[in-house]
Amino acid sequence: MTATLVAALTRADHALLRSTRRTLGGTPAVPAARALSFFGEHALGWLAIGAAGALSGRRRQEWLAGSAGVLAAHASGVVVKRVVRRVRPALEDVPSLVRTAGRLSFPSAHSCSTAAAAVGFGPMVGRPAMTSVTALMLVSRVLLGVHYPSDVVSGALLGAGVGSVVRRRLTRPEGWKA
Repeated sequence: MTATLVAALTRADHALLRSTRRTLGGTPAVPAARALSFFGEHALGWLAIGAAGALSGRRRQEWLAGSAGVLAAHASGVVVKRVVRRVRPALEDVPSLVRTAGRLSFPSAHSCSTAAAAVGFGPMVGRPAMTSVTALMLVSRVLLGVHYPSDVVSGALLGAGVGSVVRRRLTRPEGWKA
């Protein structure tokens, strides 16, 4: 990337971060975003839903494949974070509204695991519902001031890609059977 492109992306990230906080900062969206943050921490909420789905006995292989995709996507996000090493936003006028597990920002692991859950669990839960939850998670990470918009979009793309590959591989007839 050229320096000009990086500078333009940084300006856009800062502007969208500030705009999101100005628009939603004093609304009930903040406690909802905090709840989503807690739910998505280390992908545990999504893994719990996947386990509950698998334990229901209906479409067990698909629930397990979706859960494997969530876990793989989360792990992929963590690995990329350690390679890229972009630090979280530190804008004076947009302080973080939640504590985070680490100081690295790119990509958003919450976005990775949520997008993977949308791909993996969408056939059972409904794609429109999972798409909506994914959008809410992405906005919540920016609203809380812990990610730049480019972090959440990149995380969602990575998570959806990893989740798709894992789901496709594990639900093929010759793939893993539960």
